[in-house]
Amino acid sequence: RYKLLAYVLSSLLASVGGLLLAARLGRGDVSSGNGLVLDALGAALIGFAVLGAKKPNAFGTLIGALLVATLLNGLTMLNAPYYAQDFVKGLVLVLALIFTFGVGQRVR
Repeated sequence: RYKLLAYVLSSLLASVGGLLLAARLGRGDVSSGNGLVLDALGAALIGFAVLGAKKPNAFGTLIGALLVATLLNGLTMLNAPYYAQDFVKGLVLVLALIFTFGVGQRVR
């Protein structure tokens, strides 16, 4: 029952996000959100590393989203080219994965 509720809520929030993106761009396009995938994935996976929880949690995902947004805003203010921004996002993502899964294995 809770799993069904989670899926329904997730689909509703995804549809609202799609509508907001289409309204922002002024058109609906299948590939309009492709540039946001790495940001969302990075925020979610950084959320694994927050507080050493090693499981998905809303607080960690919020912290990850704030970290990714702050990082992107800082790189934009430094006039970093787009490929450098993708490189830095990927580097932060890899470091978060190493911290979450690599360091945790050695501690045991």
